[in-house]
Amino acid sequence: MSLYYDAARFLSSSNGQSGSLKFQVFGNKDLKSYPKQVYAIVAEASKWSPILAQVVEKSQLLQHERKKGFGSINELRNQIIKVDVDKTEGRAPNAASSKQVQHPRWVRINTSKSTLDDQLRTTFAGFEVADSLEQILLAEPATRVLHVDQHIPNLIALPPAADLSKTAAYLKGYIILQDKASCFPAYLLDPKVEDGICLDACAAPGNKTTHLAAILKSQDRTRGKARIWACERNKVRARVLSDMVDLAGCQDIVTVRAGQDFLLLNPEQNPWNEVGLLLLDPSCSGSGIIGRNDGHTVTLPSTIRNTHLAGKSRKRNRHVKTDINTIADEAGPEGQEIIQPGDGPVQLQARLKALSAFQLRLLLHAFRFPNARRISYSTCSIFAEENEFVVVAALQSSEAKQYGWCLLHRDEQITGMKTWPVRGDIQACQHRLADDISGADQMAEACIRSRSGTKEGTQGFFVAAFIRRGHRVVSAVDSKHSQMGSPVIASSTRDSFDVEEDEDWNGLSDSN
Repeated sequence: MSLYYDAARFLSSSNGQSGSLKFQVFGNKDLKSYPKQVYAIVAEASKWSPILAQVVEKSQLLQHERKKGFGSINELRNQIIKVDVDKTEGRAPNAASSKQVQHPRWVRINTSKSTLDDQLRTTFAGFEVADSLEQILLAEPATRVLHVDQHIPNLIALPPAADLSKTAAYLKGYIILQDKASCFPAYLLDPKVEDGICLDACAAPGNKTTHLAAILKSQDRTRGKARIWACERNKVRARVLSDMVDLAGCQDIVTVRAGQDFLLLNPEQNPWNEVGLLLLDPSCSGSGIIGRNDGHTVTLPSTIRNTHLAGKSRKRNRHVKTDINTIADEAGPEGQEIIQPGDGPVQLQARLKALSAFQLRLLLHAFRFPNARRISYSTCSIFAEENEFVVVAALQSSEAKQYGWCLLHRDEQITGMKTWPVRGDIQACQHRLADDISGADQMAEACIRSRSGTKEGTQGFFVAAFIRRGHRVVSAVDSKHSQMGSPVIASSTRDSFDVEEDEDWNGLSDSN
């Protein structure tokens, strides 16, 4: 019975704990049961609580249990069956009627080792290929069905309960479990061998690094010229990164720089002055990660709150409607300032201000690499302070003007990203651009967002790409033409917007 007592404490609204359910359970040293079992039972109880509540209420289980209890499982089952739970068909509520859209299991085929066709023929042999992602989102958990993504090459979606962790393909690195939105940065960067060295500035745990490698290796099967430098300042996470690189089979083109702080690199020194592309995915709030902020709600029978239980013990009365945070994948970027459930407006703004200042600092450092051609900037955050606000501040900087950095227009983006429907937050752009509608519209179109809980089946994410269109100091007269467009031309008739440089920028917030 200790398993149920252990689980009950995490369903209580007064447990005094914060953070995700996984963090609470696996970080608790007082459990008498196995943490994996506790986590599983609490997560499933939360998931099915709306249906269980209906069964308990309409079968009058609580009233019956208080009178004499149940001598066996058969007695319990008979009590449920004999009551007309469903008014139309006389059966328990149908789970399908309460089905919610689920987050799919995204799987990237690692083309450094395999191909999509090979995996469809082997690992996914016998799977039905669905025409639309909607079929995956609404599929029963055990359904053998997949959808080949229409935006990211070599990416497939499976029902959320699909478990590939014991398959040979996963264990050998032929497939990598990676959310669709997490694939955007490498794909949008669109690396080419001729672009020179590619630098992943904050590389652990390695999904984006190995995605970059797979794209480059597909172009460079024989020449052996593709090179990726992967920096990770945390040496423990760097070991994870190295293991990931080895498993993915891309150690021949990826050099892991363990303990290397990106901000301490001198862009003018060899080999960093040869860097042509940068992938920047810095520490962020993690607010877009599935389950990080969207907790399961535990719905308990209304009978518990009825008057016939009034005045009973505190122990029984504590079972009230509770929000519990669970997450799909606890692994996130090192140093994330995770937004906690108890954070108020002041704490939230303080976290976002600190994060956005750090993110801008990294982005401006990336601008200084003398031979860089393109940069992708991304976060798994839903907050404009870490996304559009950082982009605007970067474009307003002296570094952007000096080195000729602009946003990559939507019509210049690689096909899958150009056709992706969810773009940047235009209101956030307007807010930072003094309500310049035309400029804000162009900027929002250039930025890419994804949102959790939608028909796209992604987590919350943001990505934008910068392209270098010149290398000279831009005059104040020209600056308003340089932020979104082609190289500055005095006679340009392109829509523009006015910007003001903020040299002493200390973070982004609505109050700025």
